[in-house]
Amino acid sequence: KDMPVYHPDVRAFEVKDADGKHLAVFYTDYFPRAGKRAGAWMYNFREAYVQDGKEVRPIVYNVANFTKPTADTPSLLTIDEVQTLFHEFGHALHGMLTRCHYPSVSGTSVARDFVELPSQINEHWATHPEVLKLYAKHYQTGEVIPDSLIAKMEAASKFNQGFATTEFLAAAILDMRWHEIDEVEEYDVRQFEKEVAQSVGLIDEITYRYRSTYFSHIFTNDYCAGYYSYIWAEVLDADAFDAFKEHGIFDPATAKAFRENILEKGGSEDPMKLYRQFRGAEPNPDALLRNRGLK
Repeated sequence: KDMPVYHPDVRAFEVKDADGKHLAVFYTDYFPRAGKRAGAWMYNFREAYVQDGKEVRPIVYNVANFTKPTADTPSLLTIDEVQTLFHEFGHALHGMLTRCHYPSVSGTSVARDFVELPSQINEHWATHPEVLKLYAKHYQTGEVIPDSLIAKMEAASKFNQGFATTEFLAAAILDMRWHEIDEVEEYDVRQFEKEVAQSVGLIDEITYRYRSTYFSHIFTNDYCAGYYSYIWAEVLDADAFDAFKEHGIFDPATAKAFRENILEKGGSEDPMKLYRQFRGAEPNPDALLRNRGLK
């Protein structure tokens, strides 16, 4: 209650380890207001690092734009918003649990195609039946979400995944093909897109989700030649969550291994080495196919 906040809607939490040791300060800024940017994200006010033998712990925040509660109605979230909340908190855990010497490799300062593993794996808990029944309750009656509705949600999550997967991969391949060019010359953008589509056998019924001229991930931000990272991270998160399903989604030993090998290490070691240490093997793409209902 005594932590300074930059707006009355912001809440601050001290995060402690099981033994009571301080880990981080975590801020939540969940509601829209005038002048606030749309969307949801995680970031740090302060990275974790070690200086003169003293460990400096991080200050992390999550931002979102969920419906604000009123005098007689709580903040009610759609399932997509719940997944967003879990997703960004996964990034926050990555930032808060880090144990790195240098801020440049602390927390979420990892390879672009690895950074979404801690966030996307957290989404699996959001919709798992065991977790849903802990929080998905009628806000007036307290009735726990029925199994029939959970089954419908699970079935709906697999709808149209063939289209969605192909659409994404087409965009990722297009991104890569632009960055494979090593000669300076004029290109007909539409013809280039058409040739890439033909080379991968893209059918007419599925087009690129973004055209090159406004596909910001290709040229104007950190994802240049890295749009594939979203689906590669899904391979990682689906395979990693399989480890929890094999041993129980609240299994302490599996959680400890994930914390020590993934969440604490930041970018201090090669991501595949860290993943193998956690999982005991390299990630299996079949996990993604099963998660999307394609296998």
